[in-house]
Amino acid sequence: MVGRVHSIESFGTVDGPGVRLVVFLQGCPMRCLYCHNPDTWKIGGGTEMTVDQIMAQYEKNRSFYSRGGITVTGGDPLVQIGFVTELFTEAVRRGIHTCLDTSGITFQPDKPEVIERFDKLMAVTDLVMLDIKHIDPEGHRKLTGQPLEPILAFARYLDAKSIPVWIRHVVVPGITYDQNELYRLGHFIGTLTNVKVLDVLPYHDMGKVKYQNLGMDYPLKDTLPLTREQAVAAKKVILKGIRDERNLNEKS
Repeated sequence: MVGRVHSIESFGTVDGPGVRLVVFLQGCPMRCLYCHNPDTWKIGGGTEMTVDQIMAQYEKNRSFYSRGGITVTGGDPLVQIGFVTELFTEAVRRGIHTCLDTSGITFQPDKPEVIERFDKLMAVTDLVMLDIKHIDPEGHRKLTGQPLEPILAFARYLDAKSIPVWIRHVVVPGITYDQNELYRLGHFIGTLTNVKVLDVLPYHDMGKVKYQNLGMDYPLKDTLPLTREQAVAAKKVILKGIRDERNLNEKS
């Protein structure tokens, strides 16, 4: 099987535990207003690569990955779920830790054939880094161009299968930097039992240059970056929502 690869980062340190080979796959149905990789959107673009070619890159630097592994991201890697499954199957065979970085947007809980494909992938996935962009359905659609429910359904599916999850949430002024929305996000996360890490990221505008180079209009050109202090404050609100939800569950 051949996958379409946007790029590969040999020594990733923020895409899962340890030092990792990070494979950016081509194709994404989301159109996040703050996306800093719009060049990954196009389905069918990128460079064709086989699993053997990617594994050869991993093996070349394997000594550096002793506490890391392989992370597949995008775009959204679930656009190429068959290829990711084949890659992870080979990685697991070689004793390599596998991490999937996704929004879960392609998940369809009402379609058995989709669930079957996801079951095969989860059987060889050690960790999922799940991006929850917005907890409000209308806000999510405005921010990403896609519905929220598939993402929440995917989160519940991962919880039911006891797949370890790291939650990622980008806090954007005027969009997700809102006390009520952050607290609601915490409440949802508090219903899950498989979340190991909560990573709250401040919005930045470093993608502006890439948009200019691609001849594209940057949607949030008037939005100021979020400070680290604001991100820390936002995380505290989410954590309070998590605690309150879990305390409520304990009492009931």
